[in-house]
Amino acid sequence: MSIQRSELLAHFDALLQPERFKDYGPNGLQVEGAQTIRRIISGVTASRALIDAAIAARADAIFVHHGLFWRGMDGRVTGWMKQRLQRLLAHDINLFAYHLPLDAHPELGNNAQLGRVLGWQADQRFGEQDLGFAAPAAFASAAELAAHVQATLGRSVTLVAPEGAHPMRRVAWCTGGAQGFFESAIAAGADAFITGEISEPQTHLARETGVAFIAAGHHATERYGAPAVAAHVAQQLGLEHRFIDIDNPA
Repeated sequence: MSIQRSELLAHFDALLQPERFKDYGPNGLQVEGAQTIRRIISGVTASRALIDAAIAARADAIFVHHGLFWRGMDGRVTGWMKQRLQRLLAHDINLFAYHLPLDAHPELGNNAQLGRVLGWQADQRFGEQDLGFAAPAAFASAAELAAHVQATLGRSVTLVAPEGAHPMRRVAWCTGGAQGFFESAIAAGADAFITGEISEPQTHLARETGVAFIAAGHHATERYGAPAVAAHVAQQLGLEHRFIDIDNPA
């Protein structure tokens, strides 16, 4: 079965509602390809490796969280940008990218899906544009929580734990580079905050506030939303879908 590009875009937009978000780049169709779409490849980032994999899979469209264009970037089409665009255009592949809308979707988004994978059902939203999620938990210590996250995601984590082990009864999380949400998580009553990355200030905040901070990897925390959304829409429209995970240690 196949559909028109405009119909696929309309389904993605209706599901993710990009107009609700103030974002760092354009959401939706970033590169126009074939008019008729049969096969979608989803991934985290529109890297050259993912584009090459999509070409090999004979995809008509790629759906990602991290697209090609960001606010304030150099607008010249040279180097790596030329190489990515050249491949997409030569093979008539559409590129769809949704950033914050994909993080925020209450069931299929990055945060909801990370919670599902880790075994938590969010009962609270917090932070800028309600991107952060929080839920009850039951871990004896921050170390036990960190071990659970590490084993589930299959990636080593960075844990900054306050002195003295105490139970983790409430966890908060926001995928990717959301270390700036740590103070909002503390204000929301979290015993621990999980995101992808850590910056220098978070170490001190964790030690001084008694709230644990776990950095579990930008890619590792954001590899669940894109395939969930793409699979959902593909099933609705009768399209083929495949998720391709390009390994990234960051």
